[in-house]
Amino acid sequence: MTNGKRIAWITGGGTGIGEAGALALAAEGWTVVVSGRRKAALDAVVARISASGGLAEAIPLDVAKASDVQAAADAILAQHGRIDLLVNSAGVNVPKRSWDDMTLEGWNQLVEINLNGVLYCMKAVLPAMRAQRDGIIINVSSWAGRHVSRMPGPAYTSTKHAVLALTHSFNMEECVNGLRACCLMPGEVATPILEQRPVVPSAAEQARMLQPDDLGRTIAFVAGMPPRACVNEILISPTWNRGFIQTPGNRD
Repeated sequence: MTNGKRIAWITGGGTGIGEAGALALAAEGWTVVVSGRRKAALDAVVARISASGGLAEAIPLDVAKASDVQAAADAILAQHGRIDLLVNSAGVNVPKRSWDDMTLEGWNQLVEINLNGVLYCMKAVLPAMRAQRDGIIINVSSWAGRHVSRMPGPAYTSTKHAVLALTHSFNMEECVNGLRACCLMPGEVATPILEQRPVVPSAAEQARMLQPDDLGRTIAFVAGMPPRACVNEILISPTWNRGFIQTPGNRD
């Protein structure tokens, strides 16, 4: 790596898992570029990292727009000359998520962000990573990417399953180029996306969930593994797993 500098690009970097990943990576010496749709949230993350002595910058971005994704990748490469790590953490769900009330608009929104956005970012960094003969991609999927259940809804579940397949497909072809990808599949995490649920879990319930910092540490762990090691996937859940424990309201 040039002068020992490691460049990480994190989508969905303004909140939740993406923000936690940015903070954890910056603490370990990575130069972090955070992207997302809300500039104010990105600027706040950059300010936190800078205040701790880390290096970070923000590039506002809607990952559903392929041309904007490519422009963001090009800007990072123009500034830093390389991209060593891509963390695809941008993702959404919608309140109307059951077969009874789902809409085609909601379905398309999830496909565009949760799946197409992941692909656009992977494609955008691939030439540079191939040229480097080195690079890591971490795709944030979900417990719903491994296990089908009713609560996340058919659109979210389908896109997150697809991200898992996309990750393994990448490793099958790009391992010969020194590249590796990890599909990170967390169970319930206490992040702002919970506000989009039809019934928002209580504060007590959220306290027993995984916390963003748990996923930040996991991202930093994968990023810190030697190039000879590919962590193909990680399935991580709260110990108090509401999918296993049939507590009242566990379908909220």
